[in-house]
Amino acid sequence: MGLNDAAWEKLFHKYRILDEIEKKGQFIISANQIKEFREPRLMTKFDHRVNLPWLFAQNNLAILPIARGDYVIASFSAYKEFEEPDSQVHKISAPPHIQSLMPKFLVSEAIALNYANACGLLNDFLEDDMLVPTVSGRMSSGSFGFDIDTKSGTRHIAVNNSQIEIDAAYEGIHYLSLFEAKRDLSDDFLVRQLYYPYRAWNGRVTKNVKTVFLIFSNGVFHLYQYQFDDPGNYSSLRLVKQKNYGIAAEIHLSDIEKLLKTVPFTREPPVPFPQADRMPWIINLMELLNEKPMTKQDITWEYGFDERQTNYYTDAGRYLGLIDKDRDAHGDILFRLSSCGTYIMELEYSKRQLAIVTQILRHRAFHETLKLYLQRGEMPDKKMIVRIMRQADLYHVEAESTYVRRSSTITGWINWILSLVQ
Repeated sequence: MGLNDAAWEKLFHKYRILDEIEKKGQFIISANQIKEFREPRLMTKFDHRVNLPWLFAQNNLAILPIARGDYVIASFSAYKEFEEPDSQVHKISAPPHIQSLMPKFLVSEAIALNYANACGLLNDFLEDDMLVPTVSGRMSSGSFGFDIDTKSGTRHIAVNNSQIEIDAAYEGIHYLSLFEAKRDLSDDFLVRQLYYPYRAWNGRVTKNVKTVFLIFSNGVFHLYQYQFDDPGNYSSLRLVKQKNYGIAAEIHLSDIEKLLKTVPFTREPPVPFPQADRMPWIINLMELLNEKPMTKQDITWEYGFDERQTNYYTDAGRYLGLIDKDRDAHGDILFRLSSCGTYIMELEYSKRQLAIVTQILRHRAFHETLKLYLQRGEMPDKKMIVRIMRQADLYHVEAESTYVRRSSTITGWINWILSLVQ
């Protein structure tokens, strides 16, 4: 049991929180009450549904701030799954005179936003000219009320000067656009991160207010514009549009074909064959580990993973020789970039992609599948991929069902390689 789980269990017991929610539909708790057992900022920040303490998850509960130092717990529908992103990626580049925004230096949300603004993608996505960066940082929400869906129906919540944080805002001729920016790829997000800033500023300006979620990873900006169809309803969120922009990279099919001919095979490592078919998530994990080593718990928290997914994606990085597994001074499992992973993350964008492709193609199952794909002009079916896997001497893969499940990793990584080609 984690520290948050243990502390919330004590709070639920002391204040009979479940009984109060059963009677009144909600429970209001103060920061001072939370502080009896643990620091409130650690106990109330759950950016993804899977981050919620187990007592919340078991009882379909969520927590929202309603004032400085006060929170409400109820069976809120507080999170939203990201829609599947568009497969098309529009190429972008910064103006040639800009030298301080090289792709490998985009190491924070703020710098990534500066790059997005400099190369014009914000003007394109927001369909607004003369954009000027305006408000950002922490500020008061002001006072407002809203309806929100719960397990037992709609509930009204009043907010009075809660603290909010805006990563960036850009004002143009027609709109004020508020941004929530992240560098980690996840399946869902906390709607409050968009809704509270929206309500705060929708009443302060006469222009329409747009809310945008921006995720930047491995040279690609994923932008989601949402709209609250009913400004007074937290649950009325709707996707307006989604668009992806990628830093221009000169990678051609001939580059991939050259690697197929020249990359030597490696012996299969004593690591489970990957069950992690989303290569962008593995690269995103490398980006975060490039800043600092992370424990298993850190990764699980950052991504909104469960522990099993954390194992899958860290094992995939280890399989490719990009991530090392260690233990910290407390004996907790610690992951860091390998020397190879560190070297790759220092490369400019195009070379970085080709270096990762090289690490993939050193493994016979991926090499032979891609080779067959290029010969036939289509992805081999699962039976053929399993046949290739059986000939590749994989570590501890024996059952037919395991081969079939892991074949999706080969399909996913091969599709990623081909998505790089101009």
